Amino acid sequence: MDTKFSKKALTFDDVLLIPQHSKVLPKDVLLATNLTKKIKLNIPLMSAGMDTVTESKMAIAIAREGGIGIIHKNMSIKEQASEVDCVKRSDNGVIYDPFSLKKDNTLGEAKELAARYKISGVPIIEDNGRLIGIITNRDIRFETDNKKKVSEIMTKDSLVTAKVGTSFQEAKEILQGKKIEKLPLVDENFILKGLITIKDLEKAICFPNSSKDEKGRLLAGAAIGITKDMLERVKALIDVNVDVLVIDTAHGHSQGVLDAVKKIKETFPQEQVIAGNIATAEAAQDLIKAGADAIKVGIGPGAICTTRVVTGVGVPQITAIYDCTQVAKKYNIPVICDGGIKYSGDISKAIAAGANVCMMGSLFAGTKESPGEDIIYNGRSFKTYRGMGS
Repeated sequence: MDTKFSKKALTFDDVLLIPQHSKVLPKDVLLATNLTKKIKLNIPLMSAGMDTVTESKMAIAIAREGGIGIIHKNMSIKEQASEVDCVKRSDNGVIYDPFSLKKDNTLGEAKELAARYKISGVPIIEDNGRLIGIITNRDIRFETDNKKKVSEIMTKDSLVTAKVGTSFQEAKEILQGKKIEKLPLVDENFILKGLITIKDLEKAICFPNSSKDEKGRLLAGAAIGITKDMLERVKALIDVNVDVLVIDTAHGHSQGVLDAVKKIKETFPQEQVIAGNIATAEAAQDLIKAGADAIKVGIGPGAICTTRVVTGVGVPQITAIYDCTQVAKKYNIPVICDGGIKYSGDISKAIAAGANVCMMGSLFAGTKESPGEDIIYNGRSFKTYRGMGS
């Protein structure tokens, strides 16, 4: 009997935090945490990699607030890479690889590029990368012939540029002084090396706590599965500068997941990999030994998850987090609480149990940034939300 029922386990509704003496004011609290050893967040929140929760719009919104969004995998490799690319290009300090066009590209191609990535200006370069002009909204506003070459429309006279290494403050002064919105960065041979925009400077002011990489781009993660094309998907995501890969499975303590973690870390040793989902200390130990940079805890606690009902498998979430944390902290590996959070107080409980970050789906699914379909029912507005089999 003891081997089957070894201990009592607790979930969020079973516990409360005991209030204690504090000298800290709410406005002075810092919520910064580690997602992995190498990745820091300014708030301990991440949106779930579900097809009714996180695509680029959600990932951009939550990264601007200091968290991170995980782009779901229920799409083609190309589509998922495009979603990640959209996040990485949305806010920049310096755009080190700006979109560009050649002088023989058409106005139609320029409009298509601008619409797809929501940009208002594109540098025009020669085959060797030398900057020869820039095309902006002002250049194309009254143009109707989409077959016209961009070289006929672009701004090329009195082109304002700056040298590589120009500071944000210097760039801001140039943009304001010249009354322009785009500042191309060039080297001594006038080769295009980067781009600074007034929009990015404004975003940096509006979202001071946004989570960014070392180049000033928003953080973005992507979910992957244990499939034949796994490494192909991983390579495509790395090519668009994804920050973290999340191996999403219903049972993370399986040999297939352990092998997948090892394979990814052996092939791409610099990439950050989160693996899950698990619910025991033994599983945490095995995933960490396999090379996981963070572990995701939660077997069936989610609001829409049916794992426990269908299979009878799981561990109450507070106990699962605590048990996994006892192992993970020995290796300084962060723990992510995935599922079961219904109220803001549950986040506090998860952190108290040892979690570094909380992943949520249902609490984000009803927002305007989620990709779920809008539905009007009995005069009220709803958004579709469904579970995703891992």
